[in-house]
Amino acid sequence: MNHILNKYCPRIEFDSYQDFFENFQINVPEDFNFAYDVVDEWAQVEPDKRALLWCDDNGAEKTLTFSDISALSNRLANALSGLGIAKGDIVLCLLRQRWEYWVTATALCKLGATIIPATTQLTTKDIVYRLNASGAKAVVAIDDDYVQAQLAGAVPDCPALQLQIVVEQSEIPGAEAAAEKLSWHSLVAQASEAWQRPTGAAATSNDDIMLIYFTSGTTGLAKMCMHNFAHPLGHIITAKYWQQVQENKLHCSVTDSGWAKFGWGKIYGQWIAGACIFAYDSIGRFNPHNLLERISRYQVTTFCVPPTMYRFMLQEDLSQFDLSSVANFTTAGEPLNADVTERWQAATGKLIREGFGQSEGPVLLATFPWVEPRPGSMGKPSPLLNIQLLNSAGQLTEDGEEGSICVTGLKQCWPPGLFVGYYKNPEQTAEAVGGEYYDLHDVAWRDPDGYYTFVGRNDDVIKCSGYRIGPFEVESALVAHPAVLECAITAAPDEVRGNVVKATIVLARGFEPSDELTRELQEHVKAVTAPFKYPRIVEYVAELPKTIGGKIKRAQIRTEDEGGQWQE
Repeated sequence: MNHILNKYCPRIEFDSYQDFFENFQINVPEDFNFAYDVVDEWAQVEPDKRALLWCDDNGAEKTLTFSDISALSNRLANALSGLGIAKGDIVLCLLRQRWEYWVTATALCKLGATIIPATTQLTTKDIVYRLNASGAKAVVAIDDDYVQAQLAGAVPDCPALQLQIVVEQSEIPGAEAAAEKLSWHSLVAQASEAWQRPTGAAATSNDDIMLIYFTSGTTGLAKMCMHNFAHPLGHIITAKYWQQVQENKLHCSVTDSGWAKFGWGKIYGQWIAGACIFAYDSIGRFNPHNLLERISRYQVTTFCVPPTMYRFMLQEDLSQFDLSSVANFTTAGEPLNADVTERWQAATGKLIREGFGQSEGPVLLATFPWVEPRPGSMGKPSPLLNIQLLNSAGQLTEDGEEGSICVTGLKQCWPPGLFVGYYKNPEQTAEAVGGEYYDLHDVAWRDPDGYYTFVGRNDDVIKCSGYRIGPFEVESALVAHPAVLECAITAAPDEVRGNVVKATIVLARGFEPSDELTRELQEHVKAVTAPFKYPRIVEYVAELPKTIGGKIKRAQIRTEDEGGQWQE
């Protein structure tokens, strides 16, 4: 029996998807705080329970129990409190997948402070925007030359920033830091381990803001998506019922801590379910061989990566690696092409279970345990979130009809895990979640069996010669060809048709661009989908423009094709 899950879920086991959909519940207490009610609770009930197994490219390895996380976060909470960080203060974290991130996130939760996770790929301009837009009081960053250089350029233009804390490569307390910066390890080493949960006005409530994500949107400036202190409970569905994590077993999600997928797969739902997080802190460009080697060596039980990583791993000889320990493969971040999951099943014997959502919530649609994966489909709706497909008039769509994916019934009950608005932007908040439903602006259709298939973002759907063409269907056709590693389908301007379909393609190993290959790919698309959908323009590139979360920036491709300058 899982002590924590049973505390918040009246039922854990279900007989069918229908049983799960109709009867799953989450009891949300009035003052839930993940740090105290999950991390400290596990430390008290099972002191030696593993929380984190961390390794990096340099051979370093570290195992932390919940007792370790609890004690270290107490120390850091004391240190930060002594420096003036309190409930409601905002702290930006640039920590990649360093093990110190988990301690820092837990400590900030104990203080009632708001964490903003950020990628270490940010430029000075990006950091200035995030610090000033949020009014962050402190920044915690790794001791990386690039990161520290971008920070140094940003600090003079960020008047609200008061503290810079550096997580050094060396874990030895007292390691030198620049005069204007504080050493994370020294702060922790010198602070007391004694810490009491705050009461009264200093205590957190579910309405307080625990977490802000700068959303990795494919258009426009990133928005500040707010999650309250009840947010982690929504990820019970993500971890337990989609990723199917197992208590005391290793779960691996590959993601930088600056992306919301880290919250989906590397801390909240997994720790509530009692799983141990496996964190591989890789540096630089993704290396599929190194990841596969570590899955095999550490015998990971559940595994989640974006579709692009599966494509790159399929370029390796999978027979060299023992993947038999993995009971469940999952993916999210971009739609998964049917060809990829079919090839993965042929190589491993297991299908990939797709999940769908945004930074604004937990998993919304997924192939849950009772749902047989169908290549090309996202699966079925999560319970609690009242997912519906609505047309432009706000009416329910019929099976087979395209509609916007919406979280409905907001006036009646706010789903645990769903964001509560955009920070410092009441207008955007009212537009997004001020009514009866939240429109994700993602288009899908539903088949008679209740499976949902992704079509594309509203802005990405192509209108050409009177036809509506969803990019995902054409992309799926193209990646089924052995020459195509990944691709993006967009609308390109055309004097006669208004728009035509364009394919921007990254070729697989062993293939080179040529007119002959272009004609072959065009004929291939005509053969596997409606002929009018074939790409009239084909461009070959070394890599596709992507957000920090791994989503293809189709809007950037469109803007540049129209002769415009892309602005982040």
